[in-house]
Amino acid sequence: MSLCIAAGKPQQPATPNPWILPERSLTVLYGCPEIQRLSHYFLPRILLHQKRVLYLDGANQISPLLIARFARARGLEPSAFNNLIRTARAFTCFQLTELIRRVPKVLATFSADVLIITALPDLYFDEDVQDRPARASFEHALEGLQQLAPLQLSIAVFSDATSFTTRRHDFLKKLRNQADHILKVESGPESSLSFTREKNTPLLSA
Repeated sequence: MSLCIAAGKPQQPATPNPWILPERSLTVLYGCPEIQRLSHYFLPRILLHQKRVLYLDGANQISPLLIARFARARGLEPSAFNNLIRTARAFTCFQLTELIRRVPKVLATFSADVLIITALPDLYFDEDVQDRPARASFEHALEGLQQLAPLQLSIAVFSDATSFTTRRHDFLKKLRNQADHILKVESGPESSLSFTREKNTPLLSA
């Protein structure tokens, strides 16, 4: 995947760098099929600043080899990055909800600065899960995210929800409503990427 950034839609001056996750905010990134893998490319900047990352992997796509490659490209041992990341995988929507709701307990032993979540709400589109329990689980996940809002935590959700054919697309709408920032990521020619900022909520002073 190339890291070239093509121009998106016209934006106001001094638009924030899309590769820098806003602090103390919930950011949703969606729009291209490669969005889950794209989450990896936010890590080097974060880890080079010695910030810790809690990575909840609902897409089951986190790549230790890619993260190790990032470290070596910067003259570091892979352990320099790996020691700053804690990963938990979810294979069902219920597992992902539970991981989100357990974040405060995890933070008591692993003081993360950034929380990355993949496949939200994608994992809740599983047709093997009936609509009512899927919706209930998703609502609990949103409640869990809301409980994290007062914390000094940057939260980024990477979603490929628009690639699914489902009657549950209102899940993405609800997530968007709760988000402070929304970035639509689209693939361009020669593997370039364009970022369109669809929502930007200024951070209020503490």
